[in-house]
Amino acid sequence: MGPVSRIVPATPADAPAVADVFLAARATMTYLPDLHTDAETRAFVAHVVLAHQDVHLARADDGTLLGFAAVDGDWLEHLYVAPTAWSRGVGTALLGHVLAGRESELRLHVFQRNTGARRFYERHGFELVTTGDGSGNEEREPDATYRHPPSPPSP
Repeated sequence: MGPVSRIVPATPADAPAVADVFLAARATMTYLPDLHTDAETRAFVAHVVLAHQDVHLARADDGTLLGFAAVDGDWLEHLYVAPTAWSRGVGTALLGHVLAGRESELRLHVFQRNTGARRFYERHGFELVTTGDGSGNEEREPDATYRHPPSPPSP
């Protein structure tokens, strides 16, 4: 599995592969409680994420799904990379694709304990807006909200 060769829009047929990446990445966050079965998560990906968000897929040359980003308006709702593709520029490629030409800021929530993700977003120009005690998310895990300013207009 090589680095990202292309970023493409998701289709409903991509739901199983997107759910696989989501589940694999979340499984590495051992501090999170198990709130949903895999079947419930797969239904969420198919019927909420892919149905109502703008989802972009990072694919390798052989078509393997390496990661995905889901945007809903001014919110980056999900950015997950398959653990087998970590540290290969997949997240950077997806985030660059999402930010390219944005005329409004982009916000996101991240768990405070996800220090790798927080460093990643800060490296890419996101600024910490606020921290929360977890009362606003179903995991009840302290979180942080970040924002990225709009991209400058193209000449």
